[in-house]
Amino acid sequence: MIAFLRGRLLEKHPNRLVVDVHGVGYEVFIPLSTFYRMPDAGGEVSLRVHTHVREDAIALFGFANPLELKIFERLIAINGIGPKLALAVLSGIDASELALAVQRGDIARLTAIPGVGKRTAERIELELKDRLPVVVAVEAQPAAGVADQADLRADLLSALLNLGYHRAFAEKAVAAALKLPGETTFERRLKQALQELAK
Repeated sequence: MIAFLRGRLLEKHPNRLVVDVHGVGYEVFIPLSTFYRMPDAGGEVSLRVHTHVREDAIALFGFANPLELKIFERLIAINGIGPKLALAVLSGIDASELALAVQRGDIARLTAIPGVGKRTAERIELELKDRLPVVVAVEAQPAAGVADQADLRADLLSALLNLGYHRAFAEKAVAAALKLPGETTFERRLKQALQELAK
């Protein structure tokens, strides 16, 4: 079982990476929270990895930190939640924020995650209540740099399309997110676009 990878980033997409480890390219599926923390192609990366084995395939799921990996593994242990939905959950909410929402029993916050309905949110809260580390709320640090508006729009649209959203809905969500006040960073605007799609 592969539990950790360190190597050079060959390809970087919002939902997957290709990592060169001594000449072998590993395709690793990731949540958006991990995508934000990755360098540009060519940079060195280190990932915690969950190896998912099925009868017809072996898939690698990578995470930027141990908390993301722990939450992913707890999520896929819940009946009815597979790796794809678990990645969608971690793409729609920061790992620490998810842990806090579970601690507080905040079903409304959980149902705001794209792809998570009320029943699934209640199941997540019930199953993970006593199985996640206690997280203390901290102020989010602003991401460095402000992207050019046109490039930011294109990056946001690309990320949503890669997540499987219909182009028309994605474009509408991106437009709405870009009109909101606050920092104009990719991470913040993507979260806002996902919240728009969840409405």
